[in-house]
Amino acid sequence: MAGAADYRLDSFPVAVCDNIRIGRCKVLRGEAFRGKHAAMRRYFYGVRVQVMTLNGIPVEFCIVPGSEHDSQSLGKLPFDVAPESSIYMDAGYTDYLSEDDLFEAELIHAKVQRRSNSKRKDEPHVAFLKQYMRKQIETDFSMIKEKMLRKVHAVTKNGFLIKVALFVIAYTFEKLT
Repeated sequence: MAGAADYRLDSFPVAVCDNIRIGRCKVLRGEAFRGKHAAMRRYFYGVRVQVMTLNGIPVEFCIVPGSEHDSQSLGKLPFDVAPESSIYMDAGYTDYLSEDDLFEAELIHAKVQRRSNSKRKDEPHVAFLKQYMRKQIETDFSMIKEKMLRKVHAVTKNGFLIKVALFVIAYTFEKLT
């Protein structure tokens, strides 16, 4: 494990089918896979991919059901990072208890972008830095999604999850070479 670094964490949805076909979907079943993509203001049926990057290269990721909120899935990542590292996240990860626990247990600084009604306000220079880091991860995600097919074809749940994971891994290898 190297020294302290600045990581970026966010999630993006991967739909298994269009909303009109949810009733006939055989790959994934259940309400747990019904999620909302807030940025696009639309619902999807599938999974969310939580990705943590370092300098644009994915270092950790996990796949969670679409209905799972970002702050709920925070505990599913191993956070194998050096102490005193910072992880920049968007406002969807707002959970003060998790932020405090991460710092107390691992000495990891959770730098969550604050909403306007947040109980923990940021100084203007800190808010600017968080906003800058958010733009960086959105760029990273657009490049990962560019590698993915518009529709991931799979017959089984495991096949779908493997294909989604392989897209992230393929993007990682491409960035490393």
